[in-house]
Amino acid sequence: MESMAVAGHSIHTCFHIKSKNPRVNLEKQVFGVPVLHHGVSCIGKKLKGKVGAGVQAVQVGLEESERVRNLRSLERTLELDAVSERELREKGFLGLRKTKLVCTIGPACSSLEDLEKLVLGGMNVARLNMCHNTREWHRDVIRKIKKLNEEKGFSVSVMIDTEGSQIHVVDHGAPSSLKVQEDSIWLFTNEKFDGSVPFTVQAKYEGFSEGIKVGDELVIDGGMARFEVIEKLRSDLRCKCTDPGLFLPRAKFSFWRDGKLVERNYELPTLSTKDWSDIEFGISEGVNFIAMSFVNDAESVRHLKNYLSTKSATSIRVLAKIESLESLQKLEEIIEASDGIMVARVDLGVEIPLEQIPTVQEEITKVCRQLNKPVIVASQFLESMIEYPTPTRAEVADISEAVRQYADALMLAGESAIGLFGQKALSVLQMTSSRMESSSREENRQGSLLPRQLGVSLPDRIAEQICNSAVELANNLAVDAIFVYTKHGHMASLLSRNRPNPPIFAFTNEESTRMSLNLQWGVIPLLADLSDDMESNISSTIHLVKSKGLVKEGDSVLVVSDVTPSSASPMTFQSIQVINISQFRQIRNRKAPFLDCHSSHLAVKCGDFFTKITDRLSGKKKLEKELKSSENCAGQFLFWVLDVLTGFTP
Repeated sequence: MESMAVAGHSIHTCFHIKSKNPRVNLEKQVFGVPVLHHGVSCIGKKLKGKVGAGVQAVQVGLEESERVRNLRSLERTLELDAVSERELREKGFLGLRKTKLVCTIGPACSSLEDLEKLVLGGMNVARLNMCHNTREWHRDVIRKIKKLNEEKGFSVSVMIDTEGSQIHVVDHGAPSSLKVQEDSIWLFTNEKFDGSVPFTVQAKYEGFSEGIKVGDELVIDGGMARFEVIEKLRSDLRCKCTDPGLFLPRAKFSFWRDGKLVERNYELPTLSTKDWSDIEFGISEGVNFIAMSFVNDAESVRHLKNYLSTKSATSIRVLAKIESLESLQKLEEIIEASDGIMVARVDLGVEIPLEQIPTVQEEITKVCRQLNKPVIVASQFLESMIEYPTPTRAEVADISEAVRQYADALMLAGESAIGLFGQKALSVLQMTSSRMESSSREENRQGSLLPRQLGVSLPDRIAEQICNSAVELANNLAVDAIFVYTKHGHMASLLSRNRPNPPIFAFTNEESTRMSLNLQWGVIPLLADLSDDMESNISSTIHLVKSKGLVKEGDSVLVVSDVTPSSASPMTFQSIQVINISQFRQIRNRKAPFLDCHSSHLAVKCGDFFTKITDRLSGKKKLEKELKSSENCAGQFLFWVLDVLTGFTP
């Protein structure tokens, strides 16, 4: 039976089917609250269509002693990130920052004390660039982060970034950046040497100079410095600096001729032998994300995901870095194949004109939102703060624009890894993000996206429409927070895609899901030992967050769930509730469903809301047609409903 329940300030939508089949235990009612029926009840072989607007009280058959045990069990396992809890106490629900922050860890911030300062400053994900440092150094940093998570109550995810193809990388060997003077002469060579040699740069790929002519322009990091090729010595190049600037270690380079990029097809694999070794290292150390460098097609992403599914005991999410012209040409298929995207603006700026970067960034962010994939905007947000304690005004405006575009996360690279003022840079990122979010909320811009329909099956389409409409409901009712109960994070991500005004608290019993949600805009993940009894989960979590002082009398919370009970009670469960904390005790005690005129009015709005969901489902007409002929094919229709709604085939 597809039904909706209204109690006080609450809505539930669920699928509920009764059957005499002993293998199908679907007779348990959900939530001990009044039910307003919109749907069909299936009992035995007799099928009756029943549509009504009455209110019916339903009791839940779970003993109170069992509820107490569930509450105590949940209290022992409920884990809220200590930094988010502190921020919530200080700023309240609407003051919580929603844009996530990624920091690259390097020599300037790898001590336990510095890592803790970054976490307290707002770091959600720690990125390790496998291009730099030793395997032992990376292992030490990962274990320090995990130690902080365990001992300090933090919840920081770990990302490794593969080195990728080195055909576009040169290194001067110095530990920090060098200032290149105009007219200085430099030798670019593929010969290997240790340390640094004055005015000598080592290319990582032996064939780096193939097809290059005297007079071609060599551009470092998209324009940080420029050279002219003045002599070709076998595979080496002698170059004169024509545009002085900063030369970073392991810089990216490109060749230009007559104002156009010199394109060369090397036909090298996306992942090198070293990359696969680094991936094995990441699996053994339990990292949460792997960012693939120089992705040019979706197949390489799918190959890595398939490999991880067989080698890793926990879920590791794969992010594709968009940093080449070829990746832009295959953008949508790469986004669909990946678990998320990183916009590597420096490398991208090497291959496309600089003036195109802002529009390309916005387009990538938009497509990622439409396809429900998190997107990180990276590179050069606060490049000046590598050397100076304050940012330029243009850099602050750049951050604000990425936040205005509703990117899921912003990333610091050299600013935190080798910069002199990494913690200050993170503070600027945090403050600017929070301020811009507040402005965007006041402008009520979150409704500007027209999300694509992603779901194919009926339950997936229902989940999408529930989340789309739930965010609209949350914004219209000005609720203080959204609670979502999720195993794999799917419904939490669908809510995040709609960029609601209130923060999203995602309760999950999967540690890998909790860590992956650290990259989703506006989502605060909590680890909880969820049971099959959704009313118990909701009652327990609201009771616990209230006991911690995180919610107070008068706060309102919208509740969504995609938790599917175990085989003991196989029922696909999707629900929405709006709960007023001051009335929560009366609702739990099954008091009158409509406590005041406002509640009665809300119930009418909930009915309209339910109709709005069902009207959007493309399978509605087919369902109605089946209902009309149900007297003649009751058994077949029951099996069809079971198959479509629960995935169960008797």
